[in-house]
Amino acid sequence: MLSSYYVIPQTLEEALDALAAHTPLGPTRLIAGGTDVLVEIEHGTPPPRTLIDISRLPGLDRITVEDGMVHIGPLVTHNLAVADPVVNERAWPLLRACWEVGSPQIRNRGTIAGNIATASPANDTIPALWALDARVTLASAAGRRTLAFPDFFHGVRRTGARPDEMIVDISFPLPPETARGTFIKVGLRRAQAISLVNIAVMLDFDGDVVADARIAFGSVAPTIVRATAAEESLVGRKLTPEVIETAAGLIQESISPIDDIRASAEYRRHLAGVITRRALEQLAEGRERKGWIEDPVMLWGDTDGHYPPAPASAQLPAHSDVTLRLNGRVVTLPDASHITLLDALRERGFLTGVKEGCGEGECGACTVWLDGVTVLACITPAARAHGASVVTVEGLADDFRLHPVQEAFAHDGAVQCGYCTPGFIMSSASLLAERPHPDANEAAQAITGNLCRCTGYTQIIEAIVEAGK
Repeated sequence: MLSSYYVIPQTLEEALDALAAHTPLGPTRLIAGGTDVLVEIEHGTPPPRTLIDISRLPGLDRITVEDGMVHIGPLVTHNLAVADPVVNERAWPLLRACWEVGSPQIRNRGTIAGNIATASPANDTIPALWALDARVTLASAAGRRTLAFPDFFHGVRRTGARPDEMIVDISFPLPPETARGTFIKVGLRRAQAISLVNIAVMLDFDGDVVADARIAFGSVAPTIVRATAAEESLVGRKLTPEVIETAAGLIQESISPIDDIRASAEYRRHLAGVITRRALEQLAEGRERKGWIEDPVMLWGDTDGHYPPAPASAQLPAHSDVTLRLNGRVVTLPDASHITLLDALRERGFLTGVKEGCGEGECGACTVWLDGVTVLACITPAARAHGASVVTVEGLADDFRLHPVQEAFAHDGAVQCGYCTPGFIMSSASLLAERPHPDANEAAQAITGNLCRCTGYTQIIEAIVEAGK
């Protein structure tokens, strides 16, 4: 069971009032993307008494610039940040960090604020924001307060936020046009990997001399580490090979990595020096954006990635019905508010095309569309779909005519055992709605969140391109 009560507010004030009312009664969690909360519950964390779903509060999923400060709303997803021109032009480390998070389906649900609230030292956006000198504004029914990052983060999954507080803004000074930065992550695979070590660097230049430096490391200590000695070694100097080597050597004095199942402390220490050199060499040579895809695939179909507001406030006790528009028809899924959308679709809606593979957002077999945006049903609460629209693979066919992607998969033999095929179909159809004539690179981007355990992806990519023709 996900929770005993699922609250859907329509305004920020309602959300803060719900926090104030429910927190004294038992453990209460805010949920926006749910990409951390549901995985924690799946791994055995006791479910909270109350989940307050803030994912559809209006006006909180925007990035704005005001009085020289960049403001990121608490519902800005990683993909919305990737698509934002201000982040692209002036806060490149943050864009790159957001792009490294999970898969397209996860980036469409997971928020930057959620990444911060989880407070894992391996989370990718935290070092980038730390290097940008970010701060967090917290709100409760009693008022607001703003904390700098060093005051907000207290350790592994520990922050300065009180139980009745919500992150309502993330802000940082708009970097000058003379500043450039980068973000590098090392994981055990190319996509959907937890960082072994990551680094965010932000340098301001006076000509070719470093005027200011900020370097932040993730996954090398209980919280993010600023490499102050390395920063000081850069200021007032050009990024020569000798200066870069000195800075990389000083990194060793700033970190205290751990041994765990993913890597040894010695290996992490070695990696920290390696990626410091790479980051500074990129900036010295002006190639921090080399290889970047200027128009990345989002998998938000023909939407703009912003979810519509909830049609009404609701408080759903456990075992309540969930009413939604499912594959074009208004449907009520009985006794579904306390389970995941995946379980509700299969067990209450009898739509078995939605598959369970990993149960924690890694394989893509449960891919569906939520209000037109591609998401993972296994880490989405069924109650989130209350009053929303959901499309599954069963809803793609039109008047008994297969979707072009379905036709192409059948024609090109783009299947193996078939278990993962519905997820591939949903991601591919979303791609075609977003860009009707994708090339092979765009097709490959679209399926980074879908895993086939049988063999390669060549025929799948060919089928996606064929469908676009």
